[in-house]
Amino acid sequence: MTRLFNDPADFTEDAMAGFCDLYPHYVRAVPGGVVRSAPGRPGKVAVVVGGGSGHYPAFCGVVGPGFCDGAVVGNIFTSPSAQLAYDVAKAAHRGGGVLFSFGNYAGDNMNFGAAQERLRAEGIDCRTVVVTDDVASAPKGEESKRRGIAGDFAVFKLASAAAEEGVSLDEVEQVARAANDRTRTLGIAFDGCTLPGQDHKLFTVPAGKMGLGLGIHGEPGVSDVDMPSAAEVADTLVDGVLAEAPAEAGRRAGVILNGLGATKYEELFVVWVRVAERLRAAGIEAVEPEVGELVTSLDMAGISLTLVWLDEQLERYWCASVDTPAYRKRPRPAEAVSHEVEHDVVEAVEYPPAAPESVACAGMIASVLAEVQQAIVAAEDELGRIDAVAADGDHGRCMVKGATAAAEAAAAAFAAGAGAESALATAGDAWAAKAGGTSGLLWGTGLRAFAECLGNDREPSGSDIAAGVAAFAEAVQRTGGAQVGDKTMVDAIVPFAEAFDGAWRAAAEVARQAAADTAALAPKVGRARPLAERSIGTPDAGAVSFALITETIADALED
Repeated sequence: MTRLFNDPADFTEDAMAGFCDLYPHYVRAVPGGVVRSAPGRPGKVAVVVGGGSGHYPAFCGVVGPGFCDGAVVGNIFTSPSAQLAYDVAKAAHRGGGVLFSFGNYAGDNMNFGAAQERLRAEGIDCRTVVVTDDVASAPKGEESKRRGIAGDFAVFKLASAAAEEGVSLDEVEQVARAANDRTRTLGIAFDGCTLPGQDHKLFTVPAGKMGLGLGIHGEPGVSDVDMPSAAEVADTLVDGVLAEAPAEAGRRAGVILNGLGATKYEELFVVWVRVAERLRAAGIEAVEPEVGELVTSLDMAGISLTLVWLDEQLERYWCASVDTPAYRKRPRPAEAVSHEVEHDVVEAVEYPPAAPESVACAGMIASVLAEVQQAIVAAEDELGRIDAVAADGDHGRCMVKGATAAAEAAAAAFAAGAGAESALATAGDAWAAKAGGTSGLLWGTGLRAFAECLGNDREPSGSDIAAGVAAFAEAVQRTGGAQVGDKTMVDAIVPFAEAFDGAWRAAAEVARQAAADTAALAPKVGRARPLAERSIGTPDAGAVSFALITETIADALED
């Protein structure tokens, strides 16, 4: 159990404060994460990695000479927002372009993708390589759908070594893609992990069993099998990875036997004896193998095996020297690097002029969002429980962060004289920035689209509100790519929008029924997709939270 925390909602921020205080000779804090204290030379390609926290040493622990230039840090098991990814990339950029790399999850893809577009619009060349090493999460022929787990470390290491050598962004991207194509991972779990502040695990494994094919965000394995001996565990992992060997596989491979947080080093050493024996028997030479905790999942009990098949160039990069807080292949420099502490400058926000009627509507928006925030806080545990059935259990926490940020931003905008459009757009931006993840980006995008229908020069009419509802639904579908029947929040949003004729209560009842009906569906997209069968019988957390919000709005408007 994760027992040591202050406010569970601030666990990530508190952990990062401690990390940066411990390692100032390696990293400095920037909005959204960390970058190297001593930047790479001018013109160097900046390798920026990231994702949710809870995986240390990934991702911030591998920032430093020979490895990454920056790491974007989201909430626990939650993708960082597009704004945070952009901020870290801007801070890490040295003139040679930026390579983003992260595990293949919907929220990360959307948020890093939005950050990449913004960087390119500003003239910064930016590329993305998504890691897809988890052989259990999709079958052969569907490799692009696979999750990124401990293979993240291998892809990041090889791409970073190429960048350190001074090659171009094109070549760094090519190395990263080659590394991903040659990397395979299979994991097992003996017990689930707990989020800070919770008193139960995200999943449990039946006594005498182990979960095969786990994720690193608290997702359970895709199947439970009998708990074998350490040697039999090694056989399962080796057989599973070798069965997925790429066509170009040679006889030399970088190997990672990774502990997920609660399986200790001695246990890993026991398993390694059999892993090494099996690899030698298969004619594979393990090149500088790594055994330890490299990509964890809080306090999950489990291990994973990763192989990255090496050619001559990749082997040189695999063996290249590294010096970071959590991983080293050479001694730490004798003298620490000093640096000036940079302070963020908070600038006052100026809003466009607004009609008095629009300002009054902004006040109502702020009041309604405060009611929404209270409703989401009350439902946090239940939303997390629903989400944890087949995903990572973070939905409740993310919604609380997003709704709280939105309510505070709308109240501040109203106090500053903002109109309806400005207040709601500001709330949407705050939701996306603070919540992160898929839902954070979708809610932020949807609220901003809604806001654009309201204007600041008038009191919004009934037709303006109806147009805003339709715009919200269209923006969420366009951004997320989900359709009705995929078991997402869209399954509640679309029926709500189609039923909305100005009467919130009636449309909210439609949304509530539509959310309940998702229990019969199997997810087709998102983190829950690899565990689709387990999801049947439980409604989608995003659809449930959307319905709750529409009901809360209806209650607030009737008061």
